[in-house]
Amino acid sequence: MTDTTTEAAGRRTGLTVLAWAWVGLPFAYGVYELFLKLTQLF
Repeated sequence: MTDTTTEAAGRRTGLTVLAWAWVGLPFAYGVYELFLKLTQLF
């Protein structure tokens, strides 16, 4: 029973990391592009 619980927790952790990367990477790129545009503005 412990193996199943550990497997489910590992799967959930991987899914959580994937979900954060799915949202966080485009957001980080957008912030990077924003700063590039701001340096051109000033």
